[in-house]
Amino acid sequence: MARLQTPIRRLLDSHLSSLGAATTVTLVPDAHYPYHPSTGMVTDPAVVGATVAFLERETSTDVAVAGTSEYVTAERTSAYLDLDDVLDRFDASLVDLSETPRTTETFTLGDQSVAVAVPDRLTTSSVIPLPTLRPTQDGPIAGGMRTLASHVDCSVAGGVGAAAATIAVDPELAVLDATTVYAGKSYAADTLLAGPTAAVDAVGARLIDRSVSDDPAIRHGLRTAPESIGVEGVDVTTLTARCPSGELPPPTKPHPAVSLAYRTYAAVSGDAVPPQLDGR
Repeated sequence: MARLQTPIRRLLDSHLSSLGAATTVTLVPDAHYPYHPSTGMVTDPAVVGATVAFLERETSTDVAVAGTSEYVTAERTSAYLDLDDVLDRFDASLVDLSETPRTTETFTLGDQSVAVAVPDRLTTSSVIPLPTLRPTQDGPIAGGMRTLASHVDCSVAGGVGAAAATIAVDPELAVLDATTVYAGKSYAADTLLAGPTAAVDAVGARLIDRSVSDDPAIRHGLRTAPESIGVEGVDVTTLTARCPSGELPPPTKPHPAVSLAYRTYAAVSGDAVPPQLDGR
């Protein structure tokens, strides 16, 4: 967290006026499941903590971190990821968006009508999605738009629904956690990017070799041509060459770290290793 304080300050300083005027700020990290942060599959809690620290130091707004109980309860995921420890250091709280009232709005994107039911916390608060840099199971970038959509009920699935969810929430900005990237394998990119959510998603998609033009979320969310998006302070060409560009492992195949951990446990306890975790 200490190492990230200066980069986070540089990224958020230009938004300080609007963030400081907000009654509440809600951070929405990619915390869909308690993967270890070193995998790059979830937002690093240190990024969340450095952002909370900046907001508490520079503003008087109430800060909350959003969770969901889609797979594992928000409280358990927060505890596994050590978000509890991070939040205990500050006057910030965890809010389970699956338990908050929702308001339904309808948008037209292209020739599709999309109804979205958004948690009231996200419509009454200044929102900052904090996605990690990884693909979805279907292939496109997870990104800030799909991170927001994971908390919103959409009548249309996929990228169009993610774009509608983002329009409904209207986030202040997105901060992309590329400190560790996952795309077929993990890579320590040690990078943070911030800006309009769709634009940040477009840059992130390029970094892991995803098509921007073929992604309906980015296509409907961008307010400018993809080629006109500028990035300051990062050599995108070099970083793209270094970032992996693979897929997520299939749900039926455990991550190698899981097999290794279970074999270690079995060696100590004398228990048997289930065949699906043996990895041989």
